[in-house]
Amino acid sequence: MAVAFLLVFGAAASALFLFVDWQMQSFLDQRSDEWLTREMQSLQSLPANEIVSRLSARSRDLTTTERPFSLFDQSGKLVAGVPLAFPERPIFDTPFDFADRSAAKKDHYRGLLHRRADGSSILIAQSLHEQREFRERLENATLFASLTTAILGLAGAIAVGFGAVRRLDAMSDAAAQIMKGDLKQRLPTGRAGGDIDRLAKVVNEMLDEIERLMQEVKGVCDNIAHDMRTPLTRLLGSLERARRRATNIDEYHGYIDEALDEIRGIHKTFGALLRISEVEDGLRRSGFIDIDLKAVASDAVEFFEPAADEAGIILSYQSSTDEPAIISGDPNLIFEAIANLIDNAIKFTPKGGLALVKVEGDGHHVSVTVEDTGIGIRSEDADAVLRRFYRAEKSRHTPGNGLGLSLVSAIARLHGMHLEITSPKIGTRIRLVTAPAASIAGQRAGKSYSLRM
Repeated sequence: MAVAFLLVFGAAASALFLFVDWQMQSFLDQRSDEWLTREMQSLQSLPANEIVSRLSARSRDLTTTERPFSLFDQSGKLVAGVPLAFPERPIFDTPFDFADRSAAKKDHYRGLLHRRADGSSILIAQSLHEQREFRERLENATLFASLTTAILGLAGAIAVGFGAVRRLDAMSDAAAQIMKGDLKQRLPTGRAGGDIDRLAKVVNEMLDEIERLMQEVKGVCDNIAHDMRTPLTRLLGSLERARRRATNIDEYHGYIDEALDEIRGIHKTFGALLRISEVEDGLRRSGFIDIDLKAVASDAVEFFEPAADEAGIILSYQSSTDEPAIISGDPNLIFEAIANLIDNAIKFTPKGGLALVKVEGDGHHVSVTVEDTGIGIRSEDADAVLRRFYRAEKSRHTPGNGLGLSLVSAIARLHGMHLEITSPKIGTRIRLVTAPAASIAGQRAGKSYSLRM
């Protein structure tokens, strides 16, 4: 590419040089022609004897050799003036270029030839030696500059080319290592910040996401194998006991009921996994509409109030603004995320505890927070609890499959929300915060959705 640009630049520079040379030659010829015409006008009206006298005196002046004057008779023989040969192809009364072969070496002139009434001819000429020398030096300087530019350009092209090849080789090697399974590898980036670096950064971000997904897939497979082993073992035990120990229909029904409970739990677990995969697919974004986060949160609190009363938990709702908290999203998914957080708050809060759902907005961000006074989440477990099937030590004996917060995290990513888990002195605080597509005051035009159960 560098060589191609060098050739294009060379062609443009050559065209420019030819244009300058043509303009310069045209200018010099015009100045010469003006002088020739002016001198001829001053001579042609003089009598012959005066012309001879003036040319003879001029020929004795050695400083006039660059601009010779000559007078020829009808046969072309020199009568007076500088001894020049009569032009082989004379052109009268029009400036022309000719070569003088009377001297030891051929000299080039630009002259004006005028035929007088008596048949004699006057030749006024100007030597082209200085013009030719000037053009020769200009051509040499241009050639030297062109060669220097070409050498420097080629050297720069080679340096740039080798640098680009080295970077591409490094990227190819990194890509080969990635294809072999080393997902820790990343494409190298430089400090220049060019187009290749921007592309490499985008690819590295994509590799980060691929690595995260692969780790999640591996973790899911490991966790499924680990967590499904226990219910499948219990299911197998129930069926074995039903086959060996059941002596009447009631005992048989009891063992079958145990097996059905285990099957329902396994079915629920796989249903949650499929739900997370559906959310992470991202296709639900096409159905996003404007929703009022306050209305969705209020509906979720209203839906879980009976369960909270049954568990002896005080469930309340607060809002920091009277205006609608408008965001763009899927109302059912947002409801499901808030519902999972409230369900966890009720599940892990002892009887007599508190659970609070709060919606806040400051004109730039909208957030929903679920806070409880339950067993809490340790700070070192804040990231781990978002992984599928992970269960903290405090919650291992509580019913569940460890997928609730994973689903909440997937819904948050789909909506461009941040999930923040903090541990106050008592309990847990989980906050979903996003920058809304419109102001909280609902300035954005469009449909507003309120979910009612």
